[in-house]
Amino acid sequence: MNNFNNLDIKIVKEIKGTLIMLNYKEKSRNYYNCKRTEMLKYLPDSAQKILDVGCAEASFGALIKEKNNAEVWGIELNSEIAECAKEKIDKVLVGDISEKITELPDNYFDCIFFNDVLEHLYDPYTLLKQIKYKLNNEGIIICSLPNIRHCPVLKDLILNKQWKYNEHGVLDFTHIRFFTQKSIIEMFENLDYSILKIEGINGHISFKKIILLDILSLGFFSDAKYPQFACIIKPKS
Repeated sequence: MNNFNNLDIKIVKEIKGTLIMLNYKEKSRNYYNCKRTEMLKYLPDSAQKILDVGCAEASFGALIKEKNNAEVWGIELNSEIAECAKEKIDKVLVGDISEKITELPDNYFDCIFFNDVLEHLYDPYTLLKQIKYKLNNEGIIICSLPNIRHCPVLKDLILNKQWKYNEHGVLDFTHIRFFTQKSIIEMFENLDYSILKIEGINGHISFKKIILLDILSLGFFSDAKYPQFACIIKPKS
């Protein structure tokens, strides 16, 4: 799954900080204050120690803290945005999750959120291996990932011969990795996670178009209705 060799890793270490910060400084402020309320339903009521990776201004972190009366940690790459997060949640680490992971306590968290984060990483596979040790025995990971097979993306690629990056969405210009429902499942299974739930979210295609798409494709494009997939995973014992 992880195809990096030593040279790749050396190059990435040399360039990733510069590239990432240049890209993210081009983002509007609205990019960092999304509440992601659609992800709240996956949070277990019993979770009391929660980590939100890529917490931005902690708009979502503040919601889960209020909902569960929980201890909420965050990790945020952008130092300016992280200062806003510190006012809303209990603890915020500033920097790259791949480097800050060593500062997280082992066997501690009931739940770790990756809300549209993994696609921004050069090596999400190693991170997913390492983050297991930060979960307690019953801990789970909840994440959302963009779907590159989303209908508008396929339409632009196949009919319009277009692959155009945007400030946000499936083709966000800061995305490094791309996923489909099938590749998401394969990734987690290959990394020894059990998939407790995976489902499409934020689909806004009309009901008639959904029915027509399913009929004409015999279900082949059923996964293309959604721009993202939400997943709940747990390390295999």
